[in-house]
Amino acid sequence: MISLLQMKFRALLLLLSKVWTCICFMFNRQVRAYQPVKYELFPLSPVSRHRLSLVQRKTLVLDLDETLIHSHHNAMPRNTVKPGTPHDFTVKVTIDRNPVRFFVHKRPHVDYFLDVVSQWYDLVVFTASMEIYGAAVADKLDNGRNILRRRYYRQHCTPDYGSYTKDLSAICSDLNRIFIIDNSPGAYRCFPNNAIPIKSWFSDPMDTALLSLLPMLDALRFTNDVRSVLSRNLHLHRLW
Repeated sequence: MISLLQMKFRALLLLLSKVWTCICFMFNRQVRAYQPVKYELFPLSPVSRHRLSLVQRKTLVLDLDETLIHSHHNAMPRNTVKPGTPHDFTVKVTIDRNPVRFFVHKRPHVDYFLDVVSQWYDLVVFTASMEIYGAAVADKLDNGRNILRRRYYRQHCTPDYGSYTKDLSAICSDLNRIFIIDNSPGAYRCFPNNAIPIKSWFSDPMDTALLSLLPMLDALRFTNDVRSVLSRNLHLHRLW
């Protein structure tokens, strides 16, 4: 009888050990998955500082929807966001005399991304959205940091085959030192050598696309002409 109880006790301990191992594995995986990732910023060497002093500061143009954020409004079905997914902030606007409330989700790491690239570039927001909406979203992303001062909206775009293209030359006449990050290749159809494509983002909490761009953006500020580098990425653009 005692021997049987001992066997059952050992079996219970083994089962509990396996359950505990499984719990620890799942917990550690979650911790790793949600562990913040940072791009280490180191002081420039004297050679790098000298090199940077020889080139002009450049302008980085940023799209909003599906590039930095994703939003849906209260009259739109939530096909791209899982029910119950919390939004980061709300934007309330009036369109055609109708109040509309947008629920905005920030792309993972966007705040850190903006903090870093604002040290390297003059930032410009260029969205094909209506100004009343785009301005409110840009205000929230800026969050009082005064890094998204220059903004362009739908009225600054060019209608083109049912979509909108963005004229970078209207922002900076020197195309050597301006480029855009946009999820829509049609937006920079006329300026493929001045563009960095990025995958459209809707709700993936594990997305690291913005962080992945930081090494390139760090290096690009040292070039005389951004097109000398970005023209090598034309195979990544799905323009037509």
